[in-house]
Amino acid sequence: MKYADEFRDKQIALGLAKAICAEADPQRPYRFMEFCGGHTHAISRYGLEDMLPKTVRMIHGPGCPVCVLPAGRIDMAIRLAERSEVILCVYGDLMRVPGSQGASLLKAKARGADIRMVYSTIDAVRIADENPEREVVFFAIGFETTTPPTAVMIRLADRKQLENFSVFCNHVLTPPAMQNILDSPDIRNIGRVEIDGFVGPAHVSTIIGTAPYEFFAEEFGKPVVISGFEPLDMMQAILMLVRQVNENRHEVENQYSRAVTRDGNLRAKEEVADIFELRDEFEWRGLGSVPYSGLKLKRAYAKYDAEIRFDMNELRVDDNPACECGAILRGVKKPVDCKLFGTVCTPETPMGSCMVSSEGACAAHWTYGRFRDHQQRRAS
Repeated sequence: MKYADEFRDKQIALGLAKAICAEADPQRPYRFMEFCGGHTHAISRYGLEDMLPKTVRMIHGPGCPVCVLPAGRIDMAIRLAERSEVILCVYGDLMRVPGSQGASLLKAKARGADIRMVYSTIDAVRIADENPEREVVFFAIGFETTTPPTAVMIRLADRKQLENFSVFCNHVLTPPAMQNILDSPDIRNIGRVEIDGFVGPAHVSTIIGTAPYEFFAEEFGKPVVISGFEPLDMMQAILMLVRQVNENRHEVENQYSRAVTRDGNLRAKEEVADIFELRDEFEWRGLGSVPYSGLKLKRAYAKYDAEIRFDMNELRVDDNPACECGAILRGVKKPVDCKLFGTVCTPETPMGSCMVSSEGACAAHWTYGRFRDHQQRRAS
């Protein structure tokens, strides 16, 4: 890949759309979930759904790490930040994620908590180095893409022997969540959607490769196509999924071959395996408790685990009952199905995490005006 424009060619996109329309069976539905929030934004930004036949439906998945973080974990971070000895380092998109009763890290900072936005994990190590009299905690969050930098940070802190540094770990894994969407009894109870195939995440797959999806595709009989983020990437991936469904295949195919391999980034995976181990379960917003879907620090690095150092108790709280973020993350509802969307819930006044994060489905629909067509149809 030399230039982004190569993957935004209008005529090629129209050709791919024509192929999808020609090959999609008009007598059957094609329901594909794009797991990654970046894919959701690409679909909305470039209007790709408007180019697809009515039988091909794209379903937004839970592939936004900020969105799936449950309110209880936000509350835990707020309680931690309110301790006078603590400096809490966070990425900026976490600041406005709602906890319980309208709480957020931004509001806690306004009340005096020492919460500092950082751009990289190294910033947190530097702050700990510069403030030896304070306890510096890094709020670690993200899928497999952002886990290696956290592992490197912990190794660096250990090398520097920083006794005042720890990590509040909220790293989660993609394949268990995909399995949970299809197989969990809890999902059957709280609402589910039929899915015929997955557009697999791009950034995550650069780290873990395509191999982890092979068992999933075979076990559940669902095709997976790893896709890049450009419009031609997405259209080609959808065409590949249509062809797999038509041929009754359920394989893992790699459209994003310019960046993803079968084995992924071996060095990054080794770093993560050295520092982290699986939790028995981890709570996701919208999915509930998902077995073996979260990471924690290994015993050898337990002194850097903030949950152990500060004896943090797990908090489980209910989301705003009027907010449909959980159902949107499961693909059961669209952003326009939420009564709060575009009224009291906007990017300036977000009521749910799907509107806060730059990768959230609600933020995508709002940013690129996808909701206006729905409003016009509803008004007419």
